[in-house]
Amino acid sequence: MTYELHPVIAVKQETATVGDDMWPLLAHQLGPDQILCLECYPGVDLARLRQQVEDQLHPALLIDAAECTLAPAVVSAALAPTLTDDRVFGLMTHAKMADYFDQAAIAAARQAIAAAEGLVVVYGVGASLVAPRWDCLVYVNITRWEIQKRFRKGLNNWLAAAPEPDQLKKVKRGYFFEWRIADRQKSALQAQIDYQIDATTNERWVMVAQATCERLKTAAVTRPFRLVPYFDQSPWGGQWMKTHFGLDPQTPNYGWAFDGVPEENSVLFELANARFELPAIDLVHERPLALLGERVYARFGAEFPIRFDYLDTMGGGNLSLQVHPKVGYIQSEFGMAYTQNESYYIMAAGPDASIYLGVKDGVDKAALFEALTQAQADPQAGFDDTQFVNRFPVKAHDHYSIPAGTIHCGGRDAVVLEISATPYLFTFKLWDWGRLGLDGRPRPIHLAHGRQNVDTRFNTSYAQAHLFSPETALPTTQAEHVERTGLSDLEFIETRRHTFAEQITLPHTGTVNMLNLVEGTAITLQAVDQAFPPVTIHYGETFIIPAACGDVRVINAGSAPAKVLQAFVR
Repeated sequence: MTYELHPVIAVKQETATVGDDMWPLLAHQLGPDQILCLECYPGVDLARLRQQVEDQLHPALLIDAAECTLAPAVVSAALAPTLTDDRVFGLMTHAKMADYFDQAAIAAARQAIAAAEGLVVVYGVGASLVAPRWDCLVYVNITRWEIQKRFRKGLNNWLAAAPEPDQLKKVKRGYFFEWRIADRQKSALQAQIDYQIDATTNERWVMVAQATCERLKTAAVTRPFRLVPYFDQSPWGGQWMKTHFGLDPQTPNYGWAFDGVPEENSVLFELANARFELPAIDLVHERPLALLGERVYARFGAEFPIRFDYLDTMGGGNLSLQVHPKVGYIQSEFGMAYTQNESYYIMAAGPDASIYLGVKDGVDKAALFEALTQAQADPQAGFDDTQFVNRFPVKAHDHYSIPAGTIHCGGRDAVVLEISATPYLFTFKLWDWGRLGLDGRPRPIHLAHGRQNVDTRFNTSYAQAHLFSPETALPTTQAEHVERTGLSDLEFIETRRHTFAEQITLPHTGTVNMLNLVEGTAITLQAVDQAFPPVTIHYGETFIIPAACGDVRVINAGSAPAKVLQAFVR
């Protein structure tokens, strides 16, 4: 089995400009008295960018957009209601980047630009707001996972008043504030950009013309493709992914694998002379109809509503006991349009693997939260889950629905493919088994939020009747067996499992599909109309079939029957 850690979309007819060759190309485009604007996504290495500009372009005037922002203390005070005092949760901002710039400082910068004789370069986050105009606009991009890795190494948030040691708060500020305003500014500039630089890998930056970048986006959304996965440790992490996905054996554990989250993942293009990485969210924002389809776009806007990720507890521990907010609560408290309904598809299970799902019949909510509160006060005494929460045994290929409001938790010695709606940050932990996070601190517990959202109607009887894998057979042929495996009627995602020995055809549905090869060695995806080159998918790999794809032929490349799990919006 070969899980591809760096899947690419091959577009070999396109070329890029690499490393130090970027700057002579830009210099050739610019006259001696012109303006180069380098707009940057928060997290780009601005010190490196400035050094390269000084060394390679020798501008007469170099302006850092940060000199024109409001003072960090002013920004932090303005953001306080949005970011709140919580370590994890905030309110989704509706602001724009321009709201955090000082108009008097911009006016002064523009006067200096007007008086300059020679090349002027304006760079940084918000550079396009500072420059009065430009003769060349370059967007310097970076992926969100790389930003999060840099947070861990000491990178501060954009316009932070002081260094923040808490990584959760850094990600919160990015998620609720800076990534939102940066995405809005990026989208507003698309028609004016001349070049894009992929600054994700600091060893070698790669630049493409914007016309090339547009063709790359179109290529991605007209064929099946994979996102670039990333993996992370956790306090409860397991060992299964190390073996099956070929990960670093020296890492103590891997609890998470994000291989189907367009908001967080990236897409990697193989060009004739380089690889070019692009945040997958750019496809969602710039090609929503082709990627999502008319029906999904009309319902969710430019947002990818489905996500796949892995939770590995094989040889590890239980996940935290948790609940997700109901839709009315997430709307009123956090400004989100919809909530994280989800499901657990069991990829692998040990002899004692289990899921905690729903309260027990007759449980009193007040008594439940009194016990949880006491457990927080005295973690060593703990929480007696056997009094309050169901624990069911699981086996491979079971599928459990978890509508918002259901208390739940993945047990140890299992590998879960989590299929859920996109608002992934909103997990209210109720009990974390008395352990510490990887930072040595207790992980945040949110009993007040949990009390408002745990629904005791989702009890033993309800779980057994409605949340267990139904495996409803659908019309089949000799070539395949098709089952509806979930989710519950309360959730908007439909999942189907296709089992086949040789080949099947997934018909064009006019909507985006996310899929995973949950059993088998490998499959090959072919366009029935030969509109895209064949794509190989290995065991455990998540892939996307955009709405713009036609019918897709799926050929089993292994000797045993294959199983493909398909998810789409009902």
